[in-house]
Amino acid sequence: MPNKVDKVIVTNVGALKTKYGVGFAAIQKAINDLITTDNTRGLQSRLIALDDKSAMASVSGTAVTKPADPRQNKAAVDAIYKALAPDYILLLGASDIISHQDLKNPMYNKDGDDDPIAWGDVPYACEAPYSPQPHDFVGPTRVVGRLPDIVGVGKPDYLVTLLNNAANYKAVTPSDFTSYFAVSAAVWQKSTDLSITNTFGNTTSLGDVPPKNYKWTAAQLKPRPHFFNCHGAALDSRFFGQPASGAQQYPVAFNAAWADGKVPAGAVVAAECCYGGQLFDPAKNGFKVGEPGICNIYLKNGGWGFFGSTTIAYGPSEGNGQADLICQFFLQRVMAGASLGRAALEARQKFVATATPPDPSDIKTLAQYNLYGDPSLTPVDMPQTSAPTNTKAVAMKVAQRSDRADRRRVLFRHGISLEEHTPIPRRGGKTRPAILNALRKKAREFGIEPSEVLAFAVRHHARPKAMPKALAAEKSLATAYHVLFGKRPERKRDEPNIVKLVALIGKEVDGELVSVSKIHSR
Repeated sequence: MPNKVDKVIVTNVGALKTKYGVGFAAIQKAINDLITTDNTRGLQSRLIALDDKSAMASVSGTAVTKPADPRQNKAAVDAIYKALAPDYILLLGASDIISHQDLKNPMYNKDGDDDPIAWGDVPYACEAPYSPQPHDFVGPTRVVGRLPDIVGVGKPDYLVTLLNNAANYKAVTPSDFTSYFAVSAAVWQKSTDLSITNTFGNTTSLGDVPPKNYKWTAAQLKPRPHFFNCHGAALDSRFFGQPASGAQQYPVAFNAAWADGKVPAGAVVAAECCYGGQLFDPAKNGFKVGEPGICNIYLKNGGWGFFGSTTIAYGPSEGNGQADLICQFFLQRVMAGASLGRAALEARQKFVATATPPDPSDIKTLAQYNLYGDPSLTPVDMPQTSAPTNTKAVAMKVAQRSDRADRRRVLFRHGISLEEHTPIPRRGGKTRPAILNALRKKAREFGIEPSEVLAFAVRHHARPKAMPKALAAEKSLATAYHVLFGKRPERKRDEPNIVKLVALIGKEVDGELVSVSKIHSR
C-alpha cells in the first residue's frame, strides 16, 4: 500500500500564537509528541496550518486569513481532504481558533426556538461546499473531531494537557465499557430508559433527578461511558433535572465544579442536553464566572470524547427521537470498537437513514451535534476477526490501514447516497386551515397553549430507476411538515436560564395530516 497521510491535524497557527504568545512553544511540542506517538500506532499524521499559504498551496487550497470566517475554514478543510483523503481530520482548537460552521436553524422562531444559528462541525465532514443551509449536509462522508482549547483563555496548559492525554491513551477491553454512568431528568425517565436499554441492555445504573442530585461520588462516576438526558442552559456549567410530574422545578443534576477531579480518565460522554456541547468563554459563565463548561471539564480530566449539542436540542418524553437517537448511536458504535471519529460519522449516517424523511428538528439535531476529542482514539480494543499473514509490526500496520481504508470507502459511498436520496424539508409555504385546526386541537389535548406554526415543504429526489413506481407513489410520500410551538412559560426569578419548549410536529401526506409527534427542548 502506498504511503499516505492517515491523520491530518488542522489548526490556525497564527490564531494560536496570538492567543498564547510564548506559550505556543509548549503547544507546538505537544503537537509534535502526538504526531510521533501516532507513528508508533501505525498512523502517519501531519500538521497543516490553515493560515499557512505554502502549506495550503501544497493541497491546492487558499490560506485562511480570518479564523472566525466559516466559509474560509470550510474551503480550506475541503481542499486538505480532497488532496490527502486522510482517515481522520482533527480540528485543533476551539471556535476562536477554527470557527464552527454557521448553519441557519430551521426551527428558528423568536417566540419559540430562538437560536438563529445551529453552530456545528458536520459540514467539515461533508463533500458539499460551504453553505449556511443545514439541509445541504445530510450526507456526511468524513471522520472529523475537534480537540478544543478553552475559548478566551490564553494559558497553554489546558490544550497541552489534552494533546498529552491523546498521546498517552490506551484502549481498554469491551468489559471496561459494560458498566456505565447515566443521569436523566425524572420527567424523561421513560425515554431515557429506552436509550439506556438499547445501549447497555439494562437501566440499573440510571439515576433520576430528582430524587437524586449532582453530588455524584467518584465511585458512581468511575465507569467510562457517561450518558445524560437532562436540561441544559446556555453559558452554564450545569445540567438540570425536573420532577416526573412535570412541575417547573429544576434541581441541579450535574455540576462541572463538583465533578472536576472525580470524572474518570477515558470517559466517553454523550449528552442530550441543550447547550451540552457549547464552547464558551468561562468569563461569560452565567452561573459562576470563570468556571469552564462541562465539556471542557471532562476533557481536562482525561476524558477521551464528548458528543454534545451547541444549541437547543430536542427529544420526546416517551419513546426515542432526535437527541436520544444520535447520542445512543454514537455510544453504541464506540462500544462496538469504532474510533471516536468513526463512531460520530456512523451515528450521523444512521441518524439520517433512521429519520428519513427527516423533519426540521432532525435537520437541526444533525447540524448541532459535535464530537470533541481526537477522532483517531479507539476506546475499546475489540478482538480481531482476521489476522495479517505476517505478524511483524510493519505488516500488521499495513493490514490495519487496508482494513481502515475499506471502511472509509464504504462510509464515503453511504454518505454520498444519503446526500443524493434523502428527502429535504425546506421552510416555506403555508399551513392549510384544516391542518392548522387539527394541530391546534391536538395541542389542546396535550394541554399546550398554541403559538406560531412553521411550514416546511418536503423536496423528494427523483425516483431511482430500479424502484417500483408503486413504492414511490406521490400519494404515499410526505409532502410537508408543520411545526407548532407551545407558548414558553415565563422564567421565574433566580431560576436557571433553561429553555422550556414543547413543539408538535405534524406530518402531511397527500394534503392530510397523518401523524403528530410531541418533542421537548432538552
